[in-house]
Amino acid sequence: MRIEPTQLHGVQLIVPDAFVDHRGSYCEIFDAEKYRAACGDLQFVQDDISISHERVLRGLHGDWATTKLVSVLHGEGYALLADNRPESPTYRQWQAFTLSGENRHQLLIPKGIGNSVLAVKGPLVYWYKQDTHFVPGRQFTIRWDDPEWGFAWPIPDPILSARDQKGTYVTAS
Repeated sequence: MRIEPTQLHGVQLIVPDAFVDHRGSYCEIFDAEKYRAACGDLQFVQDDISISHERVLRGLHGDWATTKLVSVLHGEGYALLADNRPESPTYRQWQAFTLSGENRHQLLIPKGIGNSVLAVKGPLVYWYKQDTHFVPGRQFTIRWDDPEWGFAWPIPDPILSARDQKGTYVTAS
């Protein structure tokens, strides 16, 4: 696998190796020893999958306790990350990535980063590992169209949950 730094402090783009032939492809998406050597001693405790129709936007969600490893298993997603850590050199900056079942790219997302995925080509199957268990009420939600952040989305009218329509901007916990 190849690991590349991104514009956001501490966020890493991980490109797993893949074997492709006339039958299709094979890709190892996680091996604890390899990830420990490359990313440090992360102890993931929860895996989640969300399935979204085209134009569904999930997020921007995060908290100050959880590191995530995310990827798209099927479909194509526009993953937008927002640095909500006041102490970070990239505070209030954001970066977007194309994650898809074809490119198999992964993002290692540190604590305090708002995480989202927009289903560009669906259905979208989004997989993520977390190093803490989900705790209701602990997360912040940054509004997807907050003018202070200046986010750019490839779809102007996404399908949103009530939580994501409202957003609750929180800077520190």
